[in-house]
Amino acid sequence: MMIRARLSTLALLATAACVSLAAHAKSGWAELNMTPGVTEMSRNIYGLHMLIFWVCVIIAVVVFGVMIYSLVKFRKSKGAIPDVTLLHNTKVEIIWTAVPVIILVAMAVPAARTLVAIEDTSKTELTIKVTGFQWGWQYDYLDDGVAFYSHLDHASNAARQLGSNIDPNTVDNYLLNVDYPLVVPVGTKVRLLITGADVIHAWWVPAFGVKKDAIPGFVNEAWFKVDVDKPGLYRGQCAELCGRDHGFMPIVVDVRSKEGYAAWLKATAAQENQASAPTPTPGDAAAAPSAP
Repeated sequence: MMIRARLSTLALLATAACVSLAAHAKSGWAELNMTPGVTEMSRNIYGLHMLIFWVCVIIAVVVFGVMIYSLVKFRKSKGAIPDVTLLHNTKVEIIWTAVPVIILVAMAVPAARTLVAIEDTSKTELTIKVTGFQWGWQYDYLDDGVAFYSHLDHASNAARQLGSNIDPNTVDNYLLNVDYPLVVPVGTKVRLLITGADVIHAWWVPAFGVKKDAIPGFVNEAWFKVDVDKPGLYRGQCAELCGRDHGFMPIVVDVRSKEGYAAWLKATAAQENQASAPTPTPGDAAAAPSAP
């Protein structure tokens, strides 16, 4: 009875350990793996990624399974004798040539379809020029006359300074926040014209499935369309080593409702027009003709 009780206890402990390890592995995998994102394209990319991943897993299981079986079954200790005679088998050669070709074609078709969709910038509703520079981003709303710069926010910039004595853990979204985010509406196909002002940068927002290089003298195109029910803040970073402060040029996209975006655009355009208007001097006021 004592042995049986101990075995039961060990079985329970082993089961609990397996459950804990499985939960930890799932959590760790979720942090390492791609995410479905908040756009249809990002979900298509995620689905393609998982399809190729599981194809590779199945191939690995088959190949290594045959290898391990052969090593165990035909080991020298069991009296296996190597056959130095090499035989030609046309059927086997056809099979191991045809099967990989079929697998590659089966993977190439959805991959090509996804790549074509990624480059399809037709029927866009909003065009924004994105210029990367050391170290920040410039956004130009080409059809609306709004432009601004986006840098690392003041709190993160202060905490990163040597000798600041500021604990980075006390700063919300440390190194992932900006002073002026890119603002776009939900349910709108946004076209990005991406270039660089000095060296090569890369505009990368994982939740959108978008990563494009910003190359000086060259314009790359990208697009995204955030789901109507997914407004909020989405963060990214420069994904190309671009110099000393490469790690300090994050990207924040503020996705708003169409009404909220329209109100923001109107207010921002009014502020920029007011800031760019020349200030009249007292002499100009005196020289101006009086109204009849």
